[in-house]
Amino acid sequence: MPSEFELIDRYFSSAAAEAADVVLGLGDDCALVQPPATDELLANSTDTLVEGIHFLPDISAEDLAWRLVSASVSDLAAMGARPLWLSLAITLPDSNEAWLAAFSRGLKAALKTYSIRLIGGDTTSGSTRVLTAHVQGAVKPQQALKRSGAQVGDLVFVSGTLGDSRAGLELLTKAVEESVVAEFLTQRFLRPTARIELGLRLSPLASAAIDISDGLLADLSHILKSSGVGALVHLEQVPLSSSIKALYSREQSLAWAASGGEDFELCFTVPEYRQAEIESLAEELKLELTCIGEIRTGCELQVLFEGAPWAPSGAQGFDHFGQGESR
Repeated sequence: MPSEFELIDRYFSSAAAEAADVVLGLGDDCALVQPPATDELLANSTDTLVEGIHFLPDISAEDLAWRLVSASVSDLAAMGARPLWLSLAITLPDSNEAWLAAFSRGLKAALKTYSIRLIGGDTTSGSTRVLTAHVQGAVKPQQALKRSGAQVGDLVFVSGTLGDSRAGLELLTKAVEESVVAEFLTQRFLRPTARIELGLRLSPLASAAIDISDGLLADLSHILKSSGVGALVHLEQVPLSSSIKALYSREQSLAWAASGGEDFELCFTVPEYRQAEIESLAEELKLELTCIGEIRTGCELQVLFEGAPWAPSGAQGFDHFGQGESR
C-alpha cells in the first residue's frame, strides 16, 4: 500500500501545473505564491464536501472532483474574482488507487477549465470521505461583488436555469430510465458550472451578488439582510430548463427552483437603468440572465406566483444546523 507522500506524488503532483505566480507549489511545508497586482485584493473561500451530506457514496471519483472544484470556484464567481490558486485537503477511508487515479483525472480537467492552480493541501485517512478546497482569486477593490450593495429600485436577476441540480439529485436516488433530459439534470448536479466569466463581467454593473448554493430564496435573503432591504420575487418568472419541465410538474419544478439549491448559478441585483446592458451581456455570453423581481424598502422577501402570495411547502434552503433538507 503506497504511503501518504507516494499518493501525493503519484496522483496530485501532476495536477499542480507550473505558473509564473507559483514560486513553490506542492512538496514543501508551504506554497509560495506571487501576490497579484498591488491594486487588487485577494478573495478567499473554503468549501467542504462530506460524504452522505453533500455527495452520494457511489458518486464517481471524477464527478466528485469536478463538483468540489466547481462549487469552490463558484464563490469566486460571486465576488467577481478571477481564479488563482486552490489548496486541497482530502480524507479517505483507504488508498484505493483506481479511485485516486479517476479523482486525479477529474481534478486536473476541472482545474484547467477554470484556470486555477493546485498549490498544496493535505491527505489523511478517516472513516468518511471528506474533501475541503480553499480557493483564492483576485479582484479590484471597487469591483468586488458584495452582498451588501443592493439598493431600493434595483432589479433582481438570476443566471441560467434553476432547480436542475435538485432534480438531478432526485433522479440519482431513484431507478429511472436513461434519457437525454435525465442526463442533463444529473450532470447539472454532478458537474455544475461556476459562472466565472459572468462574475467578471458583472463587476462593473451589479450592485450585489451571491451564488445559489443553499437555494434561491435562502441566498437572496442573505443579500437582503446584508443590504438592509426587502424584495419582491415573481416566481413564475424564475427560469426553468426544458428538461426539468419534461420530467416534473410545474409546481414541483418551481419549488425546487426556489429552494433546492446547488445550482451554483448567480443571483445578482442591478440598477434598473442597466437592464439593457444585462440583456446585451446575456446575448454576448449566450447565457440566460432573467429578471425575477425587484428590491424594495423594508426587510421582507415577498414571493408571488401569478399575483398571489406563495410560500414553500418545506424549508426555504439548506442549513447544516437547521431544518433544511439534507443532501
